[in-house]
Amino acid sequence: MPDTELLVHRSTDQATVANVTVDTSRRADNEVNPYLFAKFCEHLGTNIYHGMEAQILFNPVFGEWHFAGRERPSGGKIQTDDPEQIREAVENHHGPLAYPESTDPDALLDAYRDALAFGWLPTDEGVSFSPDTGPSGNRAQRIETSDSDQGVEQRTHLPLHRVHDYEFRCKIRAPEPTTARVTVSSDDGEPLATTPLDVDTDWEIVEGTLSLPSDVEPDDVYRTSLTTDTPAELVVERVLLYPTDHVDHADPEVVELLRESDLPLLRWPGGNFVSGYHWQDGIGPVDERPTKPNPAWDGLEYNLFGTDEFMQFCEHVGCEPMICVNAGDGTPEEAAKWVEYCNGDPEETEMGRLRAEHGHPEPYDVTHWEIGNELWGQWQTHWTTATGYADRYERFREAMLEVDADIDIIACGLENMDVPEMVDPLASNGRWNDTLLERVGDDVRVFSDHILACGGVDPTTDPKELVRAYMGFSAQLGEEMLGLKERMRAAGIEDPHYDMTELQIFAGIGDHDGDEESVQLTRETMPTPLTISEVLYDACIRNEMIRTGGFARMLTHSASVNHGGGLRKAGERVWADPCHYGRTLMAAFAGDTPIGVEVACDTISTGQSFREIARVEDVPAVDAMAAEGEDALRIVLVNRTTHEKAIDVTVDLGEYDAGDEAELATLGADTWYAQNSREDPEAVTPEYSTSDIEDGTVAVTLEPYSFVRVTVPES
Repeated sequence: MPDTELLVHRSTDQATVANVTVDTSRRADNEVNPYLFAKFCEHLGTNIYHGMEAQILFNPVFGEWHFAGRERPSGGKIQTDDPEQIREAVENHHGPLAYPESTDPDALLDAYRDALAFGWLPTDEGVSFSPDTGPSGNRAQRIETSDSDQGVEQRTHLPLHRVHDYEFRCKIRAPEPTTARVTVSSDDGEPLATTPLDVDTDWEIVEGTLSLPSDVEPDDVYRTSLTTDTPAELVVERVLLYPTDHVDHADPEVVELLRESDLPLLRWPGGNFVSGYHWQDGIGPVDERPTKPNPAWDGLEYNLFGTDEFMQFCEHVGCEPMICVNAGDGTPEEAAKWVEYCNGDPEETEMGRLRAEHGHPEPYDVTHWEIGNELWGQWQTHWTTATGYADRYERFREAMLEVDADIDIIACGLENMDVPEMVDPLASNGRWNDTLLERVGDDVRVFSDHILACGGVDPTTDPKELVRAYMGFSAQLGEEMLGLKERMRAAGIEDPHYDMTELQIFAGIGDHDGDEESVQLTRETMPTPLTISEVLYDACIRNEMIRTGGFARMLTHSASVNHGGGLRKAGERVWADPCHYGRTLMAAFAGDTPIGVEVACDTISTGQSFREIARVEDVPAVDAMAAEGEDALRIVLVNRTTHEKAIDVTVDLGEYDAGDEAELATLGADTWYAQNSREDPEAVTPEYSTSDIEDGTVAVTLEPYSFVRVTVPES
């Protein structure tokens, strides 16, 4: 690993001893960018719906579920009509549905085949169904009951640990006026709260509240149902259920955790999703928005969470919004109108007036706009070649800047992942970034990149070898980032930058057909984004980005909730992955000035490569980064080793005018695969302590699989 201006490594053969010397005379010309501690969210699985969004019911719009099949040649996924694929998808569905093992395993599939929207069940056998159409053209559900108290229901969890009051909203009509009711019952069918509805022949939005008793068990399964009081017909387009403590329809616990973590910026709405997303579907009265198949993933886009909801979410969290535009099947004109909707004057621009009509007169002033997502990949809707992207970039950039000349344009780049297993060489020509530089030159100021490294591994893989590969990968990335910086400068770009707009450990394990004795790695022992490994991996990469002298300015880590690593939400409980705490601890460096460190320690290496992760050769066993703020010196130390032994680190503070003791924040675990869970949400959380400063040094014990932030107050 080559030395840099901010890091000098001196190799030793002492596996359990390291010395770190801080040199305050070597100072960067830039401060640590707060955007290095940002996050990403996408309409994928339960990242937005049943994650950031507070609505509880599954498929609340009664849409025709999109069971994703094969990829189209032009990108995106088609709906499968294969019965066995659909059966497998239903059986393996991992959404928020709370159907216990005792439930008929074929109940959901049988209901779906009987034309009931996926996720819903009949209350009993006397109910029949057919598809219908709502006033906005969305699929609606016709429900015909033959007796009283019949209809449809879902089994689900409720956030009863914090709130007992719920509000619902139905879009509903009936061929003949009738009465119905929304009810929450215990799982054995005992009604706990119910509200009657008068249903007329015209489409109406009917709202109500449900108050559950204070003594109900918070983690039990409950039934939410829509039933008729007498035999009747209903046509319903949606039944939405929110806890009354929602924050503009966002989950209050998610908002609070992200706000407390000092999140600086959030990237949205994708991800692969954005290459087929049309932003105007997600604005205006929410109950008039279209339901669409998710263009990239299994499921539906309800369009309950669009541009205005995203902006409100960011406002409540206290972070900046960042938007990635649809440069797949979208047009430059569509992207330009999106810029105008977000930033346009409410009186002088068409889209600004529209935003004001929707209740948001003040411009959102969105600064950061990324033109497309992974368009070099044939899984993207309307993917393209390197030359094709250069053409698109010029057209999108010109149209967007014509609307707002002050926005920050980010090019969809490809630096690290340009490997045959991930990218068709016909799409990238092996030179994606360089082609854009040749075609567009200094009209590119910022390249993005997605670091989703490693891919598939085998059960015979040595898990510690894999962990070391991830721990040492940052050194390779550092060299690649600096190489890109020089190529951008050579192309005439005076102030080039690099944004890592997706990052997570990305290994997946395949099946094993060999003998059991050869198995070393299992799904339970994988380093994943949920584990402590992600903390150490992220910290090393952030350190390397800081060492690029301001070239690397942004890291939007994947992702906010239930995708990659960050926050988790299941059974209406929210908790944090270890990497959430790691990002929060490192966010304290924002605004500090990086300074030089010399590290004397052993090294780590690997005997093999893992897809785009090259063989690791003699990378420092301890990664260290230091930065000085107005009131303190901060140092982060990462143990990259897998030898299961603590490293005694002596930190020499050099000429820094230190106080009497240092504050230590330690995040670590006994194994590389330790993680938090719904049952044990605080298994891996920071621990705080102090260490005396003696003769200008601080003693730190760096345990295996740990990360320590050392804060040294000024005297």
